[in-house]
Amino acid sequence: MEPNKSAHKKDSAQNDRLWAGRFNQPQDMLFDRLNASLPYDRILAPYDIRGSKVHVGMLGSIGVLDGKEVDVLTSGLDQVLAEYETGAFPGEAGDEDIHMAVERRLTEIVGPVGGKVHTGRSRNDQVALDVQLYLRDATYGHARRALRLMRVLLGRAQADGEMIMPGYTHLQRAQPVLLSHHLLAYVSMLERDVRRFLRWRDSSWMPLGAGALAGVNYALDRELVARELGFERVALNAMDAVAARDAAMEYLATASICAVTLSRMADEVVLWSTQEFGYMTLPDSWSSGSSIMPQKRNPDAAELVRGKAAGFLGREASLAALSKGLPLAYSKDLQEDKLYLFASQRELDMCLDAMGEMMTVAEFHPDRSRSAAEGGYAQATDVADYLVRKGLSFRKAHRISGRLVALAAERGSTLSEMRLEDLRDLSAQFDEQYYDIVKLEAVIAAKVSPGGTSPRRVEEQMLAAEKVIAELEDELPAPA
Repeated sequence: MEPNKSAHKKDSAQNDRLWAGRFNQPQDMLFDRLNASLPYDRILAPYDIRGSKVHVGMLGSIGVLDGKEVDVLTSGLDQVLAEYETGAFPGEAGDEDIHMAVERRLTEIVGPVGGKVHTGRSRNDQVALDVQLYLRDATYGHARRALRLMRVLLGRAQADGEMIMPGYTHLQRAQPVLLSHHLLAYVSMLERDVRRFLRWRDSSWMPLGAGALAGVNYALDRELVARELGFERVALNAMDAVAARDAAMEYLATASICAVTLSRMADEVVLWSTQEFGYMTLPDSWSSGSSIMPQKRNPDAAELVRGKAAGFLGREASLAALSKGLPLAYSKDLQEDKLYLFASQRELDMCLDAMGEMMTVAEFHPDRSRSAAEGGYAQATDVADYLVRKGLSFRKAHRISGRLVALAAERGSTLSEMRLEDLRDLSAQFDEQYYDIVKLEAVIAAKVSPGGTSPRRVEEQMLAAEKVIAELEDELPAPA
C-alpha cells in the first residue's frame, strides 16, 4: 500500500520563518515535526527574554541601537513575558523554537524594529545562554529542596534520637546504632549533594556574543552582559561557547548523584515499612493498596523515588553519548539536550519534595527496632573487645565471641540471656561484667570515636549539621 503522501504536504506559512530568505520551498511537514522544539523548550521563555533585554541594553550602550529603539524593544519584551506568565503567549505553526517565537511575537507588538533584537547574536549562542541561566536556577532550586530535606531528617533525629535499631552490612544485622545516627548519615550525603550543586556555577560561563561560532561583526561589551546576568566570567572561545555541553553533563551527573542518594533513602523506607522489618509506617496519604489483595499496604511513593533514579542515570549517559561524536561547532543533535535537562530538573525537585514529606510524616516503631537489634547478636564485637581488655588477643577473642553467637543461635537465646556457666565453658575470662557489656545502651555508648553512634558523638553531629545547614542556606541567593 502506498504511503499517505498527504501527510507530507508543505505548509506555506513556513515561508515567513525568520531564516527563510535562503529557501524557495517550505519544509516538509514531517521534517517540521522532527525539527520543532517549541513544545518543550517553551520553558526557556523567561530566560530567553531576560537575555534579550540585557543584550538590547548592551547594543544601546555601544551605539548599535539608539535610546528609543532600546526602550521600544525592552517594553515589547516585557509584554511578551507578561503574556507568557499569564498563559496568553501565542504559539504558531511557524515557530520552530522558543527563540523564534519570542522574536516573532515581539515584532508583532513593536513592528519591524523587533527584528533588531537579534543583531549581534545567533540562535546558537542564544540557546547556550538560556540553558546556562536555566541550569543556574535548577541547581539553586535543588539545593534549597535538599536543605529542607536535611532539616526534616535533622528534626527527626532530634525527636526520635534515642530509638535503637540494628545497623547493617550486607543487609545483615551488624551493630546497634541510634536511629538519629542513621538519619544523620543521609544529612551528610545530602550536604555533599548541595555542595556539588553550588559548585556547578564554577563551570558556568556567559556565552552570548559568540554568534554562530566565529564571533560577530560588532564590538560587543560581553563583560557588561555577564555582569548584568550574574556571570563571573565570559566564554573565552566562541566555538567552545556554542558547542560545549559539559556544563549540562556536569549538571546531569550532579542530579544523578543526588537521585541515587534519594534512591538509597527510599529503599530503606521500603524495607523498614515491611512486616519483616517493621521499623516504620507510612500513613495512608503516602501509601497505596492492591487491586486484588485487600490487606496490602504498599510504599509505592518510596518505590517510585527509587525507580526514578534509573531515569537520571539514563539521561546522563544519553547526553554524553549524544555529544561524543560531534565535530565543532554546533550541530542540531544538541537540541535534544533540553529533553534530558528539563526532565531531570522537574523530577529531582519532585523526588526531593516527596522524600521530605514522607520523612516528616513517617511513624517509627522503637520497640520493634530494639527487638531486632537485640535478636541479631549485634553486641558480638563488644564482647570481643571485652575479652581483649581481659588480656586475650583480638583474633582469639573474635573466635570465642563467634562461638558464643553460634551457641546462642542454637538455643534461640539472645546474648543477654546466656548463663554465666555457659560463658565460662567458652572462656574463663567471662564474669558478671559481661551482662553490662551486652546491654544495647552500653554497646552504643561505647562507640565514642568521633562520628560514632554514642549519644555524645551523635549530639556533636547534630550540632554540626545545624551549623552546616545554616551556612549553606546563607550561600543561596533568595528565590527569584
